[in-house]
Amino acid sequence: MTERDGNGQLVLVGAPLGNPGDASTRMRELLATADVVAAEDTRRLGRLARELAVEITGKIVSYFEGNEERRTPDLIDAIRGGALVALITDGGMPAVSDPGYRLVRAALDAGLPVTAAPGPSAVTTALVVSGLPCDRFCFEGFLPRRGAERRARLAALAAEPRTLVFFEAPHRVVATLGDLAAAFGADRPAALCRELTKTYEEVRRAPLGELADEAAADPPRGEITLVIAGAPAAAVPRPTDEELRAAVVARQAGGMSRRDAVAAVAAEYGLPKRDVYTLAH
Repeated sequence: MTERDGNGQLVLVGAPLGNPGDASTRMRELLATADVVAAEDTRRLGRLARELAVEITGKIVSYFEGNEERRTPDLIDAIRGGALVALITDGGMPAVSDPGYRLVRAALDAGLPVTAAPGPSAVTTALVVSGLPCDRFCFEGFLPRRGAERRARLAALAAEPRTLVFFEAPHRVVATLGDLAAAFGADRPAALCRELTKTYEEVRRAPLGELADEAAADPPRGEITLVIAGAPAAAVPRPTDEELRAAVVARQAGGMSRRDAVAAVAAEYGLPKRDVYTLAH
């Protein structure tokens, strides 16, 4: 389906994180041709349009956390009536810790088409410049604002083996880094990425304890993304021979062949397949 096929649809538009040069051709076309442009901040949208030399001919409406519940039905009605509605936030992809999910869900529930014009993402941008493993990661968005709730969330994540990505507000980052160092250990590798793609972009790569001390002495400003290495693999104690035999039998009972069951148990405990095979027989 193309944007202008005569039917209404919602298009989530990825916006530059800061550098307008990251705007895609498709994004420019959507801003210029959409019937409705719903923006998290209409003033920022106007500034971006001027920087891109794009004239927005459609109706511009604000769509942010404070009014999205009230404004969603109107946008759904517009799409149902045949309008192309482009949703854009201040930077990155809508709905990723930004307004958008409510509108996407409402459109899908109404049987209306939803698509995206992919663009920059602070999550993946920070991840790839952090120097930390990128093959497996999880995004946790913003941590709870209250200290006790934040510490409880971090305690639950302390053993997560995947690289973790968080967003954080500058006025909370000092407290958050202190809590991270306490929960994950001061030696856990991390990166503090701020003002990505902007004039004063900075990436501080250091253990959490060092980042916490630096932030306390010189609080960072601007948009901040934190990338934290996953928990190191803990040594798994070797089960007894009887436990290994039982593990093989349990997998066979679940439908595995003996060969596959032996391979699975050997991989789980880091043991030679020959040893597990011998025990199983």
